[in-house]
Amino acid sequence: MFKRKKRSITGVLLLDKPVGISSNAALTRAKILYDADKAGHTGTLDPFASGLLLACFGEATKFSGFMLKADKIYEATIRLGRTTSTGDREGAVLTESSKMPTAATVAEVLPRFIGPVSQIPPMYSAIKHQGQPLYRLARQGIEIPREARDITIHRLELLAFDPPLLNIRVACSKGTYIRVLAEDIGKALDCGGMLEELRRTQIGHYDLAAAVTFDALSEMAPAARDARLAPADGLL
Repeated sequence: MFKRKKRSITGVLLLDKPVGISSNAALTRAKILYDADKAGHTGTLDPFASGLLLACFGEATKFSGFMLKADKIYEATIRLGRTTSTGDREGAVLTESSKMPTAATVAEVLPRFIGPVSQIPPMYSAIKHQGQPLYRLARQGIEIPREARDITIHRLELLAFDPPLLNIRVACSKGTYIRVLAEDIGKALDCGGMLEELRRTQIGHYDLAAAVTFDALSEMAPAARDARLAPADGLL
């Protein structure tokens, strides 16, 4: 059976990943839409998260590693008074509390997290231990000691506080786990916390405002889709 040759297309697609699919599934869908021969992305978003995902095609895949090191900006909703096994809404509920901090306490605590921070990666992560991702071990009930990693929170803005929900914007260095930040903020507020929603709005100089959804891409003619691709040298 004749197999049609894929297109040797090069460029960077700024994609607004929807909630409910993995980053790899989103990349595969984008690759099919563009009929691209080669594709990769510059850093995952959890399935429950949405926002900016950079899909790199062709020669752009050679430079995707540069964006792995880039600073990122997220908008996050933390549910206070609840902790889960994964640190987000996907996990089993471990504790619940009706105790809530005051707005004044929230405003006093958040600035403590700005600057260099030592963060222990979560078990539910893609970090590997002896060749296995930690999340696979976590699903088997296996806990592996993890060393703390140095990250930097450049900015931490309070967007809204309507108990039990706390909305923040975080500008951070590579390797930052917003789930862990949500848990740590909950601990500092003495009520516990977990990540309810997450949306990535910036990777390096790439902004979500310039991103496109799958629905919009599906309705475009091939030439219009190609016009959405940013140059590969922007990754450098």
